[in-house]
Formats: sequence, structure tokens, C-alpha cells
Amino acid sequence: MNEMIIQAIGFIGVLFFVISYQQISNHKLFFCQLMGCLVFCFQFFILGAYTGALGLLVNITRNVLLLKVNDWPWVRSKVTLSAIIGLLIFITAWTWDGWISLLPFASVGITSIGYWTNNAQEIRLSQLIGSPCTLLYDAMINSWGGMISEAVALVSILVSIRRFGWKEMANN
Repeated sequence: MNEMIIQAIGFIGVLFFVISYQQISNHKLFFCQLMGCLVFCFQFFILGAYTGALGLLVNITRNVLLLKVNDWPWVRSKVTLSAIIGLLIFITAWTWDGWISLLPFASVGITSIGYWTNNAQEIRLSQLIGSPCTLLYDAMINSWGGMISEAVALVSILVSIRRFGWKEMANN
């Protein structure tokens, strides 16, 4: 596949992530991130970055579950979170490609823990920790859209904190 087309796919993912950080509703944030993850998962498979691609499938699974949290009360349990972390450990071991494989693991693991708090403030904090891991991974696999997405994500997270207020986020 043409390199420009592969990189253009990533820019579609960028759009979904920018929109996600401007949502105060956790439900809308999770949905937009699910769509962005789906786009980047496709791009990473094309790039041969299987650890990142399968890590994004864990992200997608996590976000689908969190979208259904009101319909499926078991989703909020620590057992479900543990299963997601366990799946992430398995995928990381299965696709091990050296220390670079720890970057998607750290990002998805940290944000999953943050998302399980259902607290906008803690979710944003987990994203501020996980996002640099993903940024470095994107740079190492040469995903321009991924790099831009994570740079924009970091700025967008900070904008959302400023826009909604750090203390206000603790109540959502």
C-alpha cells in the first residue's frame, strides 16, 4: 500500500482523538476514542506494528465495555479490569518485540486503570501519563498520524482541563 495512504489513515484517527478530549461526558469521550483506536489499529497492522495494533484492540474492547457500563453493571468490577490487564499482558508477551513492546502495554494499562475510576479528573491524569508512551511508540514505528495525534492529545487534554476546570472534573 502507498505510504501516503497509510499515513493518511492515521490522520483520520487524529480527528477522532481531538474531538474526544473536548467532551466532558465520559460516554462521548470513550466513543470518540474507540473510533480513533479502530482507525489506528488498522494503520498499525498495515505498518506491521502488531504489538501496538493488538494493544489498540484491547483499548477498543475496554471502551466498548465502558460504553455499556450502565447496561452491564459487571463492567465496573475490578475482575473485569483485571481481565483486561491480563489480556494486555498476554498480548504483550505474545507479540514481544523488545522493550518497545512495553510502551503500548504501559499506555493501555495506565489509562485502563484511570478509566475504571469513572472520574474525569483521574481519566485525564491517566491520559497525561499514557499518552507520552504512545507518542514514543508512534515515533518508533513511523506513524506520523499517531505522533501528531498524541501531541494534539496532550494539548487537548490540557485544554479540556483548563476549559472544564480541574476541580470540576473531579465531580464528573
